[in-house]
Amino acid sequence: MSKKNVEDYLTEGIYGVRLPKQEERDYFLGTLRERIVLALTKGQVMSDKGLAKLEESMQENRNAKLLFNGDISSRFLTAEKNLANKYNIPYTVVTNEEIETDIGAVLAYDYAIDKEEIFMKEDDPVSEKKPQNENKKSSIFSKLKSFF
Repeated sequence: MSKKNVEDYLTEGIYGVRLPKQEERDYFLGTLRERIVLALTKGQVMSDKGLAKLEESMQENRNAKLLFNGDISSRFLTAEKNLANKYNIPYTVVTNEEIETDIGAVLAYDYAIDKEEIFMKEDDPVSEKKPQNENKKSSIFSKLKSFF
């Protein structure tokens, strides 16, 4: 039993005190889910799909802070950083090579706000549907046109 206590002290001395909900903190770039206003995936950040929603959230939450995933190249973060500067919102790039997460950016407070819906819903792209008759009438020439 005393050996376990010694190992605990050594682990805390090397890695620091283990925080509650550490897995949640790792996933959300160092913050807790209850503090988040908006969370964007890496794909949404890199394709700037969440830019309008991020700006809207920044306008409503001027005292929040912005956290970026350090795995994302800085060239993809320029628009988001410009928005943060525009609304005077501090931002931090969080790099943790040991943890793998699909979160790209998080707008969060230092205290709990318990917002229920933190993820941006991706709108389904409106697909143009062709009538089934047109698909059946496709000829060799129309197929060749699609290649060029």
